[in-house]
Amino acid sequence: MPISQLAQHSIHYREAGEGKALIILHGLGNNSQSWAHQLRQLEEQFRVIAWDAPGYGDSSDPKEEFQQFSQFADVLKEFLDRLGLQSVYLLGHSMGSAIALDFTSRFPEMVDALIIADATRGAAGVSPEENERRLQNRLHAINTLHPSELARTRVKALLSPNASVEVVKEAERIMSQVRPAGYRSVSYSLSNLNQMDLLSTISVPTLVMCGELDGVTPVSESKVFHELIPHSKLAIVPNTGHLCYQEDPETFNQFVTAFLQKQQVGQK
Repeated sequence: MPISQLAQHSIHYREAGEGKALIILHGLGNNSQSWAHQLRQLEEQFRVIAWDAPGYGDSSDPKEEFQQFSQFADVLKEFLDRLGLQSVYLLGHSMGSAIALDFTSRFPEMVDALIIADATRGAAGVSPEENERRLQNRLHAINTLHPSELARTRVKALLSPNASVEVVKEAERIMSQVRPAGYRSVSYSLSNLNQMDLLSTISVPTLVMCGELDGVTPVSESKVFHELIPHSKLAIVPNTGHLCYQEDPETFNQFVTAFLQKQQVGQK
């Protein structure tokens, strides 16, 4: 698999297909492996590129743990520049949505369309006390549990009761690869996250997606993003949880394809 060597990071990514680039950003407990269905099913329409964020998968760890999602977005900017991509479609899931929103707000000329799935408001969505509790719980988990144990205790909450045994096992396999540097960087960034003021400034076509049964960032959260991002569209993936793109990739991918094809028609 290819690796892009940046100034301070080496970024591993998976790639399939040709055409307009669709950049995919994973969530807290995942990496590029979790997007296998998207790489396989969307490659006929797009050049699909799923990265491993700093501290995840086969990418290098940040030299100092990140505190803000803008730091992840800065690495993404350097990554896209190194690939020679001047404009892309951008898809972020969960914490990846926070990276995507930060990136889009600062580099709108590089994003032709934005998709955020099961998005999180982080600290902005909870009380200061709850925010601190969640931060300490995440830090305690990654500092004291073996990654495989963390995966076993966490994955159930990320999936709906409808998830197949195969989906559960695959989600656990991938989450068992988390590393402290990445997990803690995202944990700190979530605890410092407040993007509420920038949502109304997002000017690119945007699709907000969510699993119908998401218990981590429920549909009510996605509706906040939908209401505040001008002219955004909302799509609910039926009978799925937080990892809706893994539970029902066919429906998820249909929403993605239909939305992006409309943008392509509009740009012609």
